[in-house]
Amino acid sequence: MTELDLAWTLPAPALLGIAAAAIGLLLVLIIRLRLHAFVALVVVSVITALAAGIRPADLVTVLYDGFGSTLASVALLVGLGAMLGRMLELSGGAEVLTDRLIGLFGEKRAPLALGVTSLLFGFPIFFDAGLVVMLPIIFTVARRLGGSLLLYAMPAAMAFSAMHIFVPPHPGPVAASGLLGADVGLVLICGLIIAIPAWYLCGYLYGLFIGKRIEVPVPTILSSGSSADFSDFRSTPRLGSVIVLLVLPLVLISFNTGLGFAAEAGWVDPESTPVTVLRMLGETPIALLITVLTAMWLLGWRQRKGRSLVESVVDSALGPVCSIVLITGAGGMFGGVLRASGIGDSIADTLAAFGLPVIVAGFVIAAIVRVAQGSATVALTTAAALMQPIVVGSPDFSSLQVVSIVLSLAAGSVVASHVNDSGFWLVSRFFGMDTKTTLKTWTVGQTLLGLVGFALSLVLYAVAGLV
Repeated sequence: MTELDLAWTLPAPALLGIAAAAIGLLLVLIIRLRLHAFVALVVVSVITALAAGIRPADLVTVLYDGFGSTLASVALLVGLGAMLGRMLELSGGAEVLTDRLIGLFGEKRAPLALGVTSLLFGFPIFFDAGLVVMLPIIFTVARRLGGSLLLYAMPAAMAFSAMHIFVPPHPGPVAASGLLGADVGLVLICGLIIAIPAWYLCGYLYGLFIGKRIEVPVPTILSSGSSADFSDFRSTPRLGSVIVLLVLPLVLISFNTGLGFAAEAGWVDPESTPVTVLRMLGETPIALLITVLTAMWLLGWRQRKGRSLVESVVDSALGPVCSIVLITGAGGMFGGVLRASGIGDSIADTLAAFGLPVIVAGFVIAAIVRVAQGSATVALTTAAALMQPIVVGSPDFSSLQVVSIVLSLAAGSVVASHVNDSGFWLVSRFFGMDTKTTLKTWTVGQTLLGLVGFALSLVLYAVAGLV
C-alpha cells in the first residue's frame, strides 16, 4: 500500500483470493440474502480491509477516503442531473424532443438515434454526466414506444462509455498517452476508429439483442411518480428551449475538456486567466449548476410559474436519488479498500514478469486490475506506468503502434464492470435493475466492449507494423 502501512503484507495470490472472496460474499449478501446493497457494501468493505492487513486504527480513514472521493463528484452530479431531468419530465420538454426524434428517425430507429446522439454528446462529456443528462429523453422514448428499457438505454449508455474510455480529451486515454509518449491527436483519431464500430457491435446491436430478452420497466425516478401534483408545472416548452438545456452543458464542459486538451498539446497557456475561467465554467458540477438555473428560468419562471412551485419540483427530484448517491458512494468505498490493500499493484507487477507481447500484456494487466479493484482510470494508468519503461524511447515501436498499445490498455480497463465499480451501481440504480440483472446486462456489455476494442487495437497494431 502506498499511503498507509499494512499490519501484514500478503503475496499477490492471497490478495487476489481475498478480493475474489469479498466479491463472492457481496453477491451472496445482496442476491441470496436480500441485504440492502448499501449495508452489504459497507459490511464487506470492513471485512475486506481487515483481512487484507489494513490496521484497525486506519480502517475508518480508508473507508472515508473511498466513500468521500466517490461522493465528491457523484453527489453533485446526480443531484443536479436529477433536478434537470425532473424539470424536463414534468414540463413536457422531454416529450417535445421525443416527438421530434421519432418524427425524424422513425420508431424502429429510435435506439439508433439515442445512441448516435449519445456518441456526439459523449465526445466532451464524461460518462456519468452525459448519462444523467440523457436519462429523461431515454425514459420518455421508452415509455412512448414500449418494450424493455434496455432497448433504448443500453445503446446510449454504451455510447458514453465507449467515448469515455477510448477517445481524448477524456482523462484515461490522455493520461495513458502522456505516460507512453503517444501522439494525443493520433490517439483521438484512432480512438474514434475503434470506439464507433465497438459501440455499434457492443452497444447498439447488443442493446437490441438483450432488450428483446430481458424486460426492464421504465423507472419512475425522474417522472411524476410521486404523490405530489405538479400538473401546474407542465407548459410544453418549445423545442429550441429543450435543445438549449441539453446542449448548454455540452458546450460548457467542452470548454474544460477542449482547453485541457489544448494545454496538453501546448496550444494555449493553461495558467492564463481566460483559460482558467473557461475551464472552471466547464467543470461538470459548475456546468450542471448553470444548466439547472437556466432550466428553472426557461421552464419555470419565464412560463410564469410560481417560485414556490419551481422550488417544489426541484426539491422533489432529490428524494428518489438519495439511494443512488449512497450506494454509488459505498461502491467507491469497496473499490477504495481494494486499492488501499495494494492488490492492483501486486497483481500488475506479477503479470508484467510473464513475458507476454507488450500489447497483450498491457490489455491483460489493465483488465485484471480493473476486475480486482473497480476503477477504470486506475487500471489504465497502472498498466500504462508498467509498460512505460518498455515502450518509451524504444525503436521497436512506431508512433501508430504506440497508439495501438494505448488503446489496448483502454480496452482492458473497461472490461467487467461489476460490484466494486461505482459506475456499476450508478447504472444499476438509475435503470432500476437489481444486481443480478445488472451483471447479466451491463457487465456483459462492458466486457464485450473491452474485447472488441482490444481486437480492433490488435488489427491497428498489425497494420502499423506493415506500414
